[in-house]
Amino acid sequence: MTGPASGDEAPERIRIDVWLFRARFLKSRALAADLVNRGHVRLERGGQIVKIAKAAHLIQPGDILTLPLRPAPARIEICATGHRRGPPAEARTLYRALDIAGP
Repeated sequence: MTGPASGDEAPERIRIDVWLFRARFLKSRALAADLVNRGHVRLERGGQIVKIAKAAHLIQPGDILTLPLRPAPARIEICATGHRRGPPAEARTLYRALDIAGP
């Protein structure tokens, strides 16, 4: 076999703004990009936590995001990248809620 994917077992990666839209955290990709560009999303990967400041930042399954949701911030683990913005039940399969910080 030839091609970039043959024998490649690296996790699939996706832009964070696209993923937030597909996972139905925001109603549009533009709103997702704005949230990320304002520096309100944190990424945890390999024990390191960083603020994401660009909508083009690539994320992958296993990453943990902290999102500024109301009424409290939420920590979620990315389980899959998804291939489209599907119905809510499909979107919920893209992530796993870890905890929600209380007031």
